[in-house]
Amino acid sequence: MKFMVLVKASEASEAGALPDESLIVAMGKFNEALVKAGVLLAGDGLHASRRGARLRVLADGRRIVTQGPFTNIEGLISGFWMVQVQSKEEAIEWFSRCPHEVGELELRQVFDAADFAPAIETEAGRATLAAEAEFRAQGHG
Repeated sequence: MKFMVLVKASEASEAGALPDESLIVAMGKFNEALVKAGVLLAGDGLHASRRGARLRVLADGRRIVTQGPFTNIEGLISGFWMVQVQSKEEAIEWFSRCPHEVGELELRQVFDAADFAPAIETEAGRATLAAEAEFRAQGHG
């Protein structure tokens, strides 16, 4: 199972404050352990929301772009990991050891193409799922 682990933003991360060297070193060791265990698929930190934007799609199809920064930090993300584990419990166990500063990590299971199969009733839908599976098998996700 794949899980995305989201690092919730804080006032410090939104201010652009970088972690201190000891946390950077500890995080490097944690990430190295994830790599050695064959668990880590991807992971990165994100710049503050002032360097981002939001794109909202309305019911009529119009797109509205809002430039950052976003004043309400609740719900903002400052980083992520993508991991492949056997269970949610394994993901929790790994990230219980994460050298994270005060704050919150959110663990969310990622859909697999097969999860959509019950909703697919047409040949075109089945072909779309098969193409997605082939794309991922080639190392694209």
